[in-house]
Amino acid sequence: MSSPVFDLDETIRTRRSVRGFLVDKSVPKTILEETLELARWSPSNCNVQPWDVFIASGEVRDRLRAALVEAVVSGRTPDPSTPIETFDGDHRRRQIACAVEMYGKMGIARDDGAGRLRAHLRNFELFDAPHIAIVCMRKSFGIGVALDVGMWVQTFMLALWARGIGSCAQASLRLYPSLIKEILGIGEDLEILCGISFGYEDPSVAANQTRQPREPISSNIHFLG
Repeated sequence: MSSPVFDLDETIRTRRSVRGFLVDKSVPKTILEETLELARWSPSNCNVQPWDVFIASGEVRDRLRAALVEAVVSGRTPDPSTPIETFDGDHRRRQIACAVEMYGKMGIARDDGAGRLRAHLRNFELFDAPHIAIVCMRKSFGIGVALDVGMWVQTFMLALWARGIGSCAQASLRLYPSLIKEILGIGEDLEILCGISFGYEDPSVAANQTRQPREPISSNIHFLG
């Protein structure tokens, strides 16, 4: 995005996952703090504000990225505390369509095993983003609080996008919680829900040409009465 967009409707409609960043162009601290100031107004049950977020940049981000890549390349066994979700029915159909669109833009054929592995590794390279936010909540919390944290994630990502900053929420980082906690000093009382890679988009990255559609509201909204 060439200029900030502060119109809410336009920001929501145009926001998308960015999977390739300008690694040498960091988000200015003043702008990052501005987005975090907005995100803190996200709604939460009883105003408990249950999100714990760890943002790594610079040398810390570099160490985390290197460790994640090494874990994947070396075949380290993932140790997620909760499994990555699996889908069936219409949800599986949409998941496949999403992959077809993205891999098509990247020029990766269905039978290109090496290409798919490379695309998978990009998640742990953080898509070259200069910043990574690790989003957590206390292990004692349940699904209701997870909804609250999800609203914080949405608000943060929209605030970034309105200022020309791309992001990608990554469930894949839940695969190696022990490694991430060790490097970032995250306490064992916290559960990692996702990562958010963010920074300025690299328009030369093929994956960034991906555009995903949305289903009509009739497919999952049910009007009664």
